[in-house]
Amino acid sequence: MRAPLARLLGVLSPAAWLVVVLAIGSSIGVALVRVPPPRGLQFWIFAIQHRPYYLRAVAAWNHRHPDEQVQLTLINGNSLQQRMMSSFFSGTPIADVLEVERTIVGPAFAGPLDQVGFVDLTDRLRRQGLLEAVNAPSFSPWTSRGRIFGIPHDVHPVLLAYRADLVAAAGIDVSHIATWDDYFRVMAPLMQGRDGSVERYLINGWPSDLYTCEILLLQAGGALFDARERPTLNAPANARFIARLATWYTGPHRVARSLDYFSASGHQMLQSGLTVGLLVPDWYVGLILKPEIPGLAGKLKLMPLPAWEPGGRRTSAWGGTMLAIARSSPRPRAAWDFAQYLYLDPAGAIALFRGDGIVTPVKSNWGNPAYDEPDPYFCGQPVGRLFVDEASHVPLRTSSPYNQLAISAFDNCLIDVTAYAARTGRFDPGALVPEAQRLLDAAQAEVRSQIGRNVFLSVQP
Repeated sequence: MRAPLARLLGVLSPAAWLVVVLAIGSSIGVALVRVPPPRGLQFWIFAIQHRPYYLRAVAAWNHRHPDEQVQLTLINGNSLQQRMMSSFFSGTPIADVLEVERTIVGPAFAGPLDQVGFVDLTDRLRRQGLLEAVNAPSFSPWTSRGRIFGIPHDVHPVLLAYRADLVAAAGIDVSHIATWDDYFRVMAPLMQGRDGSVERYLINGWPSDLYTCEILLLQAGGALFDARERPTLNAPANARFIARLATWYTGPHRVARSLDYFSASGHQMLQSGLTVGLLVPDWYVGLILKPEIPGLAGKLKLMPLPAWEPGGRRTSAWGGTMLAIARSSPRPRAAWDFAQYLYLDPAGAIALFRGDGIVTPVKSNWGNPAYDEPDPYFCGQPVGRLFVDEASHVPLRTSSPYNQLAISAFDNCLIDVTAYAARTGRFDPGALVPEAQRLLDAAQAEVRSQIGRNVFLSVQP
C-alpha cells in the first residue's frame, strides 16, 4: 500500500497538492453555504441612463407596497442576455421582471412557444383592453408566432435633425421637402464650398452602418422577414432599395458620409457642420444630443423623414425595450401589477419624456401638454409633439431570433454593391439592381440554411 501511495503522492509537487486540497476544501465550503433567496420582487434593467428614474419609481412603489418590495439591479446588456438564456435553459435564478432590449431578446424566441421563458401576456393584454390602448406597432418586436411576451416601453420614432442655422443662412425653404429626392435637391447648395469642392455632406451614414441601413430599409417599406417570420432578404423591393442607397455613398452624386453617433469625434463632426442631416430617434435626442453636444443648442431643427416615394412613410424606428415577466417567477400577479405601474402610469410617462426624451406607447398619454412644450435646443420646436405625431406610423418589426444575422447579411450586400458601383463606374440605381439581386439571392440562401437547422423554426416553402 505504501508504494502505490508514495507513487500517487509523487505525481504532484507539495505545492500542487496544497492547491488541490485548498480547491477541494473551498468547493465543499461553497456547497455547504446556504444563500437565502432574494426578498421581494427582483427587477433587472440594462440601461444605466434610466437608472435614476427607476430608482425614484421603485422607491415610490415600495412606499405604497410594503408587502411587495422591489429590488432594482443594473446589469450589463450582454450579461443580462447570458443570465436570461441560462435561466431559460437550465433553471438558474432570474429576476421576476426584466427590461430586455430588442437586439438581445431574439434567442428567447428560438424554441417552441411553450418553452419561451417569458410569461405569455397576449390574453391578459386583450382582457384589459391594452391591445387597443398601446400603440399597435410597438408590440411587434415582442410578438412571436402571434403571441405577445412583453409590454413595450417605447415607440422610438425616427425624425431628421438638420442644421437649421446653415439652412437659414443659405435661404433654403424646407417646406418644399417631401421626399428624399426633394431633400437632396433643395439642400444641394450646402454641399459646395467657395472653391467648388465638397464642403459638407447632406446626411449621415455609410454602407457598413447597420443602424442607418435598418432604419432606412424599414422606412422604405422593406423587410427581412414576412409575417410568418420567413426570411425575405431577396425580395425585389429590397434589391431596388440597396441599389438606390448605394448611390448615396459613392459616385458623382454622393451625398452621405460616415459619422459615429456615440463618439467624441462624431459629435465634433456634427458641431463643425460636416454633415447637415442626422437620423435621430427620441431617445437619442434626450440621452445623447442635448446632454453631450450642448454646442448645437439653437442650431438644430427636426422634421419628418423625407419619404422614399411621394406619399410614403415619413418615419422609422430605432431600438426598443420591453418589460417581461419570467415564467419562473413565484409572484406573477405582483410582477404584473408592478409592470403596469411602471409602464402604464401617466405621470411616469411624462417623467420619462422630460428626463430621457422618450415618448410613451400609451396612446391616451399623447395629449399631455408636456409634449407641446417648446424646446430651445431645437429653436423652440415642440419636440415631443413632433415625435408623437409620427408614433402611430412607425413600421412593424420582426422578433425573429435570426434578425441580427439577417441584417448583417443584408448590410454586407449593401457594402458589396457600393464597392461594385465604385469599381465599375455604374452609378445609376437601375444598373445596380441586377448585382444587388444576385447578392441578395445568395444571402437569402445562407440565412434560410441557418434557420433550417432549427427544428422549431425551420423555413417552410
